[in-house]
Amino acid sequence: MKRGDVFVAELFPRSGSEQSGRRPVIVISHNSFNSNVNWRSIIVVPLSTSANQARRGPTAVILKAGESGLSKDSVALCHQVTTLDRAKLKQHVGELTSEKLFEIERGLKAAMDIE
Repeated sequence: MKRGDVFVAELFPRSGSEQSGRRPVIVISHNSFNSNVNWRSIIVVPLSTSANQARRGPTAVILKAGESGLSKDSVALCHQVTTLDRAKLKQHVGELTSEKLFEIERGLKAAMDIE
């Protein structure tokens, strides 16, 4: 597993407005963590297919169906970055291009006000 990989994950349990259920996520944690099987935590950005989420501004990154192995138009919700146990990652579906990963990084910076 590496930074930019797209997996289907089980996001249970969650609460409130957090994304939940079985859905795609993008791995964004550093590859040194991702390659260490003893490091159980993986940092991810969840995806949504909601058209409303696409209007969230610079923290929402559009991914088209067919891109990165996705079957539906999706939105990467950089404002909902979260940490999961790697056991919650169920199926590898694809990987982002370097250009799209750069857009995700910009979305994360906007969400966290990082220059």
